[in-house]
Amino acid sequence: MSNLSLFANSPVPAHIKAAGMSDLAKSLAGGSGQSGKRISTKGGVFRLYSDGKEVAAIEDRFLDIVIVRAAPKVSRTYYAGLYVDGQATPPTCWSQDGDVPDAACKTKQAATCVSCPMNVKGSGQGESRACRYSQRLAVVLANDISGDVMQLSLAATSVFGREEGGNHPLQSYARAIVAAGGDPAKLVTQMRFDTKAPVPKLFFKPVRWLDADEIDTCATQGVTPEAERAVLMTVSQQDGVPPVSPPAPLAIGPAPTPVKPKPKPAPAAVAAPEEAAEPEVRRAAPVKTAVPAATKLSSTLSEWDDE
Repeated sequence: MSNLSLFANSPVPAHIKAAGMSDLAKSLAGGSGQSGKRISTKGGVFRLYSDGKEVAAIEDRFLDIVIVRAAPKVSRTYYAGLYVDGQATPPTCWSQDGDVPDAACKTKQAATCVSCPMNVKGSGQGESRACRYSQRLAVVLANDISGDVMQLSLAATSVFGREEGGNHPLQSYARAIVAAGGDPAKLVTQMRFDTKAPVPKLFFKPVRWLDADEIDTCATQGVTPEAERAVLMTVSQQDGVPPVSPPAPLAIGPAPTPVKPKPKPAPAAVAAPEEAAEPEVRRAAPVKTAVPAATKLSSTLSEWDDE
């Protein structure tokens, strides 16, 4: 691109950028034309991705962010095959809202998520469920709130559960902030790895208030097209993966013995979410926060300050 003098002498006009990517451009350039950015927790390290490529790895065990948007409901994904590191393949079945399979899914495992056999305890590894919950967020880095809006997809272990020793998973954290009279959208939030967990698991705590200008900036960031895309599940296009036909659902019951047995190829491995193993997740009633409604948020901030 260094020899494209037009861009050096005349940057892309605002009205061209605002129009978005045309179908013609996508066809000629190849791929989906998306430039999604996201934060991954693969390997217990905060990693920044752009267009499916890792561009930075953060050595610190914590990262300060501002949450600018969240999917209204948790999503679900089910992978029928085995996990192969580095191989990205769409899930067998998935749900945007955790209630019913997505309309684009061609291999639905059931009519509803609650009635699905992949939502039964023991259908996954050990006593876990094969179909996993996740929460999708749009976030900005606290040290660059006017910069890139990034997607953050959290596994169930980072979303659900009770506060333990001052450590809060996402829902517990948000409920404590709201109960104290605050708003998670108006705070810098620190996410930190649970060093005792066998798979990447995050805890959350408040760091500081946003000032008035920062609140306005983050509110604007939360309604951008990038923020909207970040909280939607675009299965086949994420990380530059082209749309493919999902594998057939797993067979139920013993398979019939053929008259003339023939060697069968090994089943195609399917990529699983980064957190490969999760404990059982139940849709329980909302967990009561330890912070009473009358508690002042300033005291909550000081109680969670372990620095």
